[in-house]
This record gives sequence, C-alpha cells and structure tokens, in this order.
Amino acid sequence: MKNVTRLVTAGVCLALCLILPFLTGQIPAVGNMMLPMHLPVLLCGFLCGPIYGLGVGFLAPLLRNLLFGMPPLMPTGAAMAFELAAYGAFSGLFYGLLPKKSIHLYTSLIGAMLGGRIVWGIVSFVLYRLLGNPFTVQIFLAGAFFNAVPGILCQLILIPPVVLALQKAGLFSASSAAVAKKRERRAV
Repeated sequence: MKNVTRLVTAGVCLALCLILPFLTGQIPAVGNMMLPMHLPVLLCGFLCGPIYGLGVGFLAPLLRNLLFGMPPLMPTGAAMAFELAAYGAFSGLFYGLLPKKSIHLYTSLIGAMLGGRIVWGIVSFVLYRLLGNPFTVQIFLAGAFFNAVPGILCQLILIPPVVLALQKAGLFSASSAAVAKKRERRAV
C-alpha cells in the first residue's frame, strides 16, 4: 500500500510541476524567479524518497517543454532536468539518512538545494560549451543564487512546514523514505 501512496504522491507532485509555473508567472517581476517547479520536486523527495524524487525532477521540465514549449529544451530544460533530479534525489536521500529531528529537515533541504545548484552548474557548463557559448562563474552565480533569491526563500519558508504538517496529520512518516529503502533491499 505504501508503494501506491508514494506513486500517487509523486504523480501529484509532477502535476504541480506542470501547473505552478502558470500561477507564479502572473506575479510581476519575480514570477520566474520563484522557481515553482522546484517546490513539488523537493516535496516529492521528502515524502516519497530519493528514487521518486529523482524521477519526478527529471521528467518535470522535459514534460513541461513537450506540453507547453517551456522551458526551452536546450540548454535550459535539459540542465533543469538534471538539476531537479538532483533536488529530488538529494532531499529524499539526506532526509532518509539523517536523524528524524526538525532541524535535519532544514539540513536536508539546504543540502539538496546546494547539490542541485552544483549539478545545474556542471550540466550547464557542458551544454553551453557544446553549443559554443560561454558559461562563466558570473552566469553560474546569477542563475544559481542571485536571480533565485525569491525561490530560495520560498523553499526555505514553505517546504519544512508542509512536510511537518503532513507528518503530523499522519499522512507520511518521518522515516517513510528510509523504511521504503529497507523494504526494497529485502525484496532483492
């Protein structure tokens, strides 16, 4: 039953990745800087574990490009696919490995955010080079941090209370990712 719950939750997170950019795009000046696809991917990692988080993160920008033409596939969408996959995988992995205390929810979130940005930088560097464009440290810092401040703040403010509220409501346990991982090992 847990696998069905995780699959449905991952599907809802993927759907949110497709819908949220339409909502935040209506906010003048900061709409794209809100990083709306990042929120459901991070939630997916925390709630469903690293495998589901990775899958939803990788598929979200590619599916959104296929359905709506945004983000442009090269280099933005391709780099985002790896970045969001890293977000989902790292949030689930770190949260599954760390002790189940509220502070480690923040530790896992910050670790996932940094890991995802590093992956985005590496993939962007490769893709930009393949396309014959420069990818400088300034472009990395602007894209990963300076232009992303509204989204970073949203992630830090929204994700922990949502995860804690869902756990308090009994919809997800703090160790659901770790328990799922142990079950998968036993099945093999």
